[in-house]
Amino acid sequence: MTTQLDISHDARADRAQSADKVNLSGLGFEALRNVLIERGIEPKKVNMRARQLWRWVYHYGVQSFDGMTDIAKEQRAQFAEWFELERPDITEALVSVDGTRKWLIEYGPKIEAESVYIPDVGRAGALCVSSQVGCTLNCTFCHTGTQKLVRNLTASEIVGQVMVARDALDEWPTSNENRKLTNIVFMGMGEPLYNLDNVAEAIDIISHNEGISFGRRRITVSTAGVAPKIPELGKRTNAMLAISLHATRDDLRNEIVPINKKYDLKQLFEAIREYPDLGNSKKVTFEYVMLKGVNDSMAEAKDLVRLLKGVPAKINLIPFNPWPGSIYECSDWETIENFAEVLNRSGYSSPIRTPRGRDILAACGQLRSESVKERASDRRKAELAAKAAETAAE
Repeated sequence: MTTQLDISHDARADRAQSADKVNLSGLGFEALRNVLIERGIEPKKVNMRARQLWRWVYHYGVQSFDGMTDIAKEQRAQFAEWFELERPDITEALVSVDGTRKWLIEYGPKIEAESVYIPDVGRAGALCVSSQVGCTLNCTFCHTGTQKLVRNLTASEIVGQVMVARDALDEWPTSNENRKLTNIVFMGMGEPLYNLDNVAEAIDIISHNEGISFGRRRITVSTAGVAPKIPELGKRTNAMLAISLHATRDDLRNEIVPINKKYDLKQLFEAIREYPDLGNSKKVTFEYVMLKGVNDSMAEAKDLVRLLKGVPAKINLIPFNPWPGSIYECSDWETIENFAEVLNRSGYSSPIRTPRGRDILAACGQLRSESVKERASDRRKAELAAKAAETAAE
């Protein structure tokens, strides 16, 4: 018997918030077509109108229908009655001394997630997006793991993170030259493979060649090891795969990454080997956080080489980023370099990731919002108490 948490987006709340208007920012192409059909656009013109709107929203990033200059004024006015071009609400925007940017984005009362732009990563810069508010995995080195899962993010909400970043970086219209943002990594809050439908739809939107236009080889999805979903991720998205590994034997990984108790290393690597099209041009990235005295011995470096045998791979060594209440320390720099040398001598690229955004808690493993999942009964009690207080005041 499977027990499923109710973490889906509340469509009724959306309808209550905006009874008639549909927000185009974050909407998929087929969904856009369907809305136009529902609104009575002539069948022969549906594809044309959908492409026009799509290009203005995702290529030019417009936030007003007045800017859609190749559409007649009367049609623009009608679209303005039907649709919105709203971005998510930004609760907080922080900039690190090293240029890293972090946005805390609100999707509803007490529902917030973080995304981070890291300059000088990939070809020019990478955006780390969240797929859930909170997380269920409880990885012991990760600050996000201390926050209970609130809900999945919708595809629209995931895409909204990309649009917020492009607004801030002045990346409209889309260009293939001089981009500041060239890579998208699903390495923020949450486990992407526990929200695969929305993640896959978001990737379809941000990779569409008439819009935001990120190549799928520039999109990486990281998982802590939801083994049964890994081949499916590859088939549905053709994105790059990253594995949050952090240990080379089951007993230690059970402790650091508890999902290993459900899908052990044998199952995990069987699933990885089934990922489509792996090769020299499409390697799996293994993330390995360096924890002092826990997983950083030279013996474990050699074990890692043996574990990865036959898998086209590169290893990102991540110096542990401290956060309030953590039980771990970062490995000494000499230890990290020696660990990397063992991997390099064995033919594996093993860059040591430079910590970025530590001063604003934007570094790997530091993301966490203060969102709290409330039961419906608790919300109802709070609403009744507020109404009682208003009545008493009158």
